[in-house]
Amino acid sequence: MTENEISSIIIGSAIEVHKQLGPGLLESSYEICLAYELRLRGLEVETQIALPVIYKDLNLEAGHRIDILVNKKVIIEIKSVDGFLDIHLAQILTYLKLSDLRLGLLLNFNVPKMTDGLKRVVNKL
Repeated sequence: MTENEISSIIIGSAIEVHKQLGPGLLESSYEICLAYELRLRGLEVETQIALPVIYKDLNLEAGHRIDILVNKKVIIEIKSVDGFLDIHLAQILTYLKLSDLRLGLLLNFNVPKMTDGLKRVVNKL
């Protein structure tokens, strides 16, 4: 399955979770429900993946975690905020670079309509 196909399923799943729960919950609630929805749709889902920072020969376990990794190809970063900030984009770009992946989705569930809380992020490798 391609990254774009996975992305489409993720977006549909996020819309479904948002329809059921609405805005205003903690990010962890959306993460659990989205992971469940993605598994229902047949995708391989890993949550809270530790992401070390490698500096020269030094491996730093700095506490960075990917919210959801889908089919080992697409990173999902979940937010429940008033709006995306530059730091949110920087965070997912850094996660993509550190994991050597190309596609990430920022999902903000604290919006009236889920399509307003989607941001597709591409690492140019």
